[in-house]
Amino acid sequence: MSEKIKIRKTEVLSNRWALLNEITYNFQRRDGSWEVQNREAYDRGDGACILLYNRCTKKVILTRQFRLPTYLNNNPGGMMIEACAGLLDKDYPEKCIIKETEEETGYRIPKAEKIFDSYMSPGSVTELIHFFIGEYSEDMKVSEGGGLQEEQEDIEVLEMDFEEAYAKIAKGEIKDGKTIMLLQHMKIHNIISTPVETKLVQEEER
Repeated sequence: MSEKIKIRKTEVLSNRWALLNEITYNFQRRDGSWEVQNREAYDRGDGACILLYNRCTKKVILTRQFRLPTYLNNNPGGMMIEACAGLLDKDYPEKCIIKETEEETGYRIPKAEKIFDSYMSPGSVTELIHFFIGEYSEDMKVSEGGGLQEEQEDIEVLEMDFEEAYAKIAKGEIKDGKTIMLLQHMKIHNIISTPVETKLVQEEER
């Protein structure tokens, strides 16, 4: 813990869907002076997300579902195109995202590759998201996906060309931050267009 921060009081404001705390603390500024600050922090646990891709067909798997907060903030219809994602629920990130992948998309992948993690809204939300990519093929399809009914999920599975998905960022059709970051990672590192043989050589050289 930082010596420049001293928590004075934590008050629970809500603990229904997740934990909303009001926190009062002493904070030491860059000039050395101390001041009392007060913030709210929303704690819903950490999460994981994954972009499934098929190197042979150059396609990716995304999802589409209703997101109430976006509907309340000028997203007509409230539908969002996103990468598969879920909360860890105290599970290991890779184990969690493999399970979420099957539940949401219907693909049972053998492994997921961790690429980085990120705080997506550090001013108000404690959540740290673990980012993964993973290869899929048609023989990994074990169900229609769609999410869990007991969690009130109603998820549409989308398979599209990578370049089509990437173009949706500029068109404003993909506005989900984690999905944009995953697609840009794939583009920057030229992952989906790298021939399999080149990929194997690259892995051997590591």
